[in-house]
Amino acid sequence: MDNVHYYIVLLLAIIAGFVIIKKVASCLLKTVLFVFLLVLLACAYFVLQG
Repeated sequence: MDNVHYYIVLLLAIIAGFVIIKKVASCLLKTVLFVFLLVLLACAYFVLQG
């Protein structure tokens, strides 16, 4: 019975880790795309000014 509890806890930890990593990666991806867009807009601004 002890092994069953161990595997249940391990499975829950894997699922929780996957969900957390998915959320963090999603947030990180949005941040990277936002920074890329800002850099692109800044480059366009300076090219059109010059």
